[in-house]
Amino acid sequence: MEEQGFVIRGVTHDVNVAKIALLGVPDRPGIAHKLFSVLAAAHVDVDMIVQSIRNTGENITDIVFTVAKTDLPKAKTVVGEVGQELKVLGSIIDENVAKVSIVGAGMYGNPGIAAEMFGALSQVGANIEVISTSEISVSCLIQVDKVKEAVNAIHDRFFPEK
Repeated sequence: MEEQGFVIRGVTHDVNVAKIALLGVPDRPGIAHKLFSVLAAAHVDVDMIVQSIRNTGENITDIVFTVAKTDLPKAKTVVGEVGQELKVLGSIIDENVAKVSIVGAGMYGNPGIAAEMFGALSQVGANIEVISTSEISVSCLIQVDKVKEAVNAIHDRFFPEK
């Protein structure tokens, strides 16, 4: 594949995923540590994590992360307890999601890789809920009913038949 100019080595997906969003979390030092250390103590593996500013004037934020569906009962308990302690505005749990990823060495330094993946997802009507990147992967959380179409579209985009 490298000889053909491909940086992407593969496309993968995971349907054993649930998304948890904590809304209106106090935006101050130590909050992420509190949440994720309690999840770790409960042996809940956390994957994609995104924190976003809700409103800079209110000093609150939203934290979204994914866990394996098998860890969801423990995660719900922790999120409920920590959420109550922190006085968050609410939480959302979505079990109808899946993670699709492209993987390959050398993706960093090759502009447009993520955009191509996003274009493939758009082509099949898969809305991106969360994006996570590293030097060797780009992962997107989408609705589970779009995962097969999404994987096929991504594969076709990066590995076109000759």
